[in-house]
Amino acid sequence: MTIIVQHKKARTFIIFLLLVAGYSGIAMRIYYVAIRDGSTYAAMGQQQYYVTLTTYPPRAHIVDRHGQPLAINREGVSAFVTPATIHDRRALERFLQEHYPHAYTRLHNAHDHHSFFIQRMLTDEQYACIRNAASKDIHLVNEPGRYYPLPVSAPIVGITNSDGKGICGLELFFNEQLAGKPMVQHLWKDAHSGVYTLPHQLPEQGVTGTALVTSVDTVLQFLANEELLATMREYQAREGAVIIVDPATGEVLAMVSQPWCDPHDRVGLELEYMNNRIVHHQYELGSVIKVCSALAALEEGVVQPDELIDCQGVRTTYINGRKVNTAKKTEAGLIPFSRVIERSNNIGIAQVALRLGDQLYAHYQRMGFDRLTGIELPGERSGFINPPHTWSKQSVISLSYGYEIASTLAQLARFFCMIARDGHDLRLTLLKQPAAQQGERTYSHQSIDTMRTILENTTLHGTTYRARIKGYTIMSKSGTANMLVDGQYTPDKGTFTCAGIIQKGDYQRVMVVFIKEAVGQELFASVVAAPLFERIAQKILIHDKILI
Repeated sequence: MTIIVQHKKARTFIIFLLLVAGYSGIAMRIYYVAIRDGSTYAAMGQQQYYVTLTTYPPRAHIVDRHGQPLAINREGVSAFVTPATIHDRRALERFLQEHYPHAYTRLHNAHDHHSFFIQRMLTDEQYACIRNAASKDIHLVNEPGRYYPLPVSAPIVGITNSDGKGICGLELFFNEQLAGKPMVQHLWKDAHSGVYTLPHQLPEQGVTGTALVTSVDTVLQFLANEELLATMREYQAREGAVIIVDPATGEVLAMVSQPWCDPHDRVGLELEYMNNRIVHHQYELGSVIKVCSALAALEEGVVQPDELIDCQGVRTTYINGRKVNTAKKTEAGLIPFSRVIERSNNIGIAQVALRLGDQLYAHYQRMGFDRLTGIELPGERSGFINPPHTWSKQSVISLSYGYEIASTLAQLARFFCMIARDGHDLRLTLLKQPAAQQGERTYSHQSIDTMRTILENTTLHGTTYRARIKGYTIMSKSGTANMLVDGQYTPDKGTFTCAGIIQKGDYQRVMVVFIKEAVGQELFASVVAAPLFERIAQKILIHDKILI
């Protein structure tokens, strides 16, 4: 009997231990699930039953100063292929090789399971071409996208990616303003019915993007581009650019950069060509910089406009132990300093620059060649001026006529705006302005007035006489510069620039035209760039109805 009782007690104790162990395990599991890993399981539950719905508003438009669209939203058609399901590869390859060579190359490199776009946002002509081809291997799909009615404005406006986000130009710089703020809704899914329902909290309200009103005049943009292309074709030039500015407001009215890519041709799109040469590239510009060194000399009082400078009447001489060349057409003997600039004589300006010494560097800084213009484009370059502590005996001489200083065309345009504004600085802008800028005075009225007279005479009687327009005041200066190739300056590659002020009464416009690597024998900016300046200036005056 005693043994039976002991067995019952033992069995009861074992059952008790098992129950304790079981409940302990349950308690431990509850601890792990509810406390230690609670946040993880809650997140898993939310993933299954909690959904966040983000709805983006339509991207805001970009328009020119008159309200003409530069970037709008449009439902478009895109074309794509799926290499894994091609029916007639030979016919498809023939079509792509003829019409979309980039897609043809990509087809050969694509894996069988990949699909890719031939072209997004087809133009009407491209759509008709693909439809006429009637290829079963080219598929079409409707998708929302960005449309640019004036493709030549692409270096200013930029583009968006396939997700509608700006990736260059104004589209990138003002991406947040244009995109607005999306509406965010949080939905719960019923575990039994699978139906999503709104919780009690209100959705996060979205904000529609704000349209961007630019300073650009689409007509001037088109006209400037047509004239630039004509000059580039004539001289088989590699690159070219034009910037037109209203110096009263700092508004950029036109900004053309060639070559450029069609923003709708996403297959052949090269972002390098979407860069705007006027703000992204810096150049040694040659003799146009003589206006800067001359203004510095006049402001410091180291020379007077009527002071006679001995240019020695030769093409080559030695100054301060350094060899200095000037073009044959600029040869002169003993002439007034003002005539040195009008004739663009290197020997004359080099002698005057030596009187300035490292003050020349300080003046180039004062003129803004080492700082941004503030224009609303991402990636603007700040320019370069060789600082005095790295100078050689040649440096002051080179700096006087446009070497050892690399400027953007936007910086050069700002400098000429300062001359147009009687010495007051300003900020360039691509946004339409309600009023004129005031600006800080950086140079005296006397120095500016003298420089304006010199520039006017340079156009009437000097190296930029091809830029003159009868009945209007044109104050201009050209610059020819050899390019640096493998550490050596070569006469076979050069840049050709003409910058100036167009004036009639109170009306003013500043323009810089630029041609790179024109083809021809002994070319100068006075022949290549000055006539381009004149042709565009005439069209500006006609467009703005500034009559004699």
